[in-house]
Amino acid sequence: MNLLGFCCINCGKKLAISSHGICSLCNKSIVRYPYCGCCGSKLTKNNSKCGYCLQNDPMWNQMVIIGSYNEPLSMLIHRFKFQNQFWLDRTLARLLLIAIYQARRTHQLKLPDVILPVPLHHFRQWKRGYNQAELLARPIAKWLNIPIRNDLIKRNKNTPTQRGLNSTERRKNLKNAFKISEKLKNYSYSSVALVDDVITTGSTLNEIAKLLRQQGISHIQVWGLARA
Repeated sequence: MNLLGFCCINCGKKLAISSHGICSLCNKSIVRYPYCGCCGSKLTKNNSKCGYCLQNDPMWNQMVIIGSYNEPLSMLIHRFKFQNQFWLDRTLARLLLIAIYQARRTHQLKLPDVILPVPLHHFRQWKRGYNQAELLARPIAKWLNIPIRNDLIKRNKNTPTQRGLNSTERRKNLKNAFKISEKLKNYSYSSVALVDDVITTGSTLNEIAKLLRQQGISHIQVWGLARA
């Protein structure tokens, strides 16, 4: 629910279309750019892979992002994730939905069989009150008519926060942090989309994607709000 009523969640001005949650001027101020369809890095024009990805493939196949982690998007994400403003979920999910539609044109994205929100450890979710990735994934799954499953990936280690860690420290921090449920064997999914909020080094997503590969998933997409 938008606690500002029919006003922009960023600037507070009256909205022409209340369901959008954000006005056209604030939407235009989000920093968007052509990007690598694999890692999300900024490019001069949209491409399926950048030079780095051609030599260092991540464990996933494709990535979709709204834009870079700059204001106003960064502030909206911070409010959503750390200030208990869970009601921003639909506005942010709608922005990601638009990016998904755009990626179908610019990066030849094909929709997956199932959407999997990146899980939080149960203690961290209890402390925050919600899993922000799942709040984002649910309306997108409904709009795209794709099933969502939040019981196929488990976070079995309450790892310290990744903020401030380098890539090596992040990989060490995430070792054995996730587990794929035996339930996955009951489904014939060949492609999945992992939904997360902010993508930095991609260590968390790489760890999950590696486990999904071991379970026979052939195509893995990453959908995120921003690339930091």
